[in-house]
Amino acid sequence: VQLVESGGGLVQAGGSLRLSCVTSGFTFEDYAVAWFRRVLGKDLEGLSCLTIRDGGARYPDPVKGRVSTTSDKARKTVYLELKGLKPEDTAEYKCAAAKSCAERHWSWGQGTQVTVSS
Repeated sequence: VQLVESGGGLVQAGGSLRLSCVTSGFTFEDYAVAWFRRVLGKDLEGLSCLTIRDGGARYPDPVKGRVSTTSDKARKTVYLELKGLKPEDTAEYKCAAAKSCAERHWSWGQGTQVTVSS
């Protein structure tokens, strides 16, 4: 299982960003792909989980309404869109894959840094 994130960078507060997670090494439609982030000095935070086969997405309450996740099955890529960015969204963003959103063991990408300036 391989996942490669991209799309991070420096963004102004109030802006939007789309991150990409290109996957390989597994049957894309049989998996779920989730996005997480780690703010420096804080615990890992889950942002979304997408079941590829049916397109069902889940979001935790703290980010609901500000993030959305979609997939492109032809490209085996999962996207995370973030809007209304705030400086506190500055973090390393990582995607991960597992057989379902309920799994505890994920295969991880290397991460992409997002920095939001005020």
